[in-house]
Amino acid sequence: MSKLFFRWSLALLLLCSGAAHAAEFVVIVSARNPLNAMSADQVAAIFLAQNGRFPGGAEAQALDLPVGSPLRDDFYRSVAARTPALMKAYWTKMVFTGRGHPPRELASSVAVRRMVADNPGMIAYIDKSALDASVKAIQVTP
Repeated sequence: MSKLFFRWSLALLLLCSGAAHAAEFVVIVSARNPLNAMSADQVAAIFLAQNGRFPGGAEAQALDLPVGSPLRDDFYRSVAARTPALMKAYWTKMVFTGRGHPPRELASSVAVRRMVADNPGMIAYIDKSALDASVKAIQVTP
């Protein structure tokens, strides 16, 4: 019984430690972009290729993390209320009908941050721990 207790305790510890270190995303724009806040619907519209402009009219280009990234999955669940399966179906339909293409993907939050920092017309999401002064996190309201 001691071995069983040890295994369950270890499994619980691993689960809890993973949850404590779960990544948190932030939506970012270049520090040179005047934007400070957007609604979740506005953010979703840009990432779903339904709108190519920021509030105020400036052109907006979204950047994504790779398919299968937990941060990407969290972002789309939170902002667009869509699971990875729904996102795959959405982009399949959009591409097939010629109505849009998914955002460009970069390999990591650091790569995304660097690209956004140099381009005031870009918007993305990254792991909160990857923030620096070259970009700013915007407030996303419901």
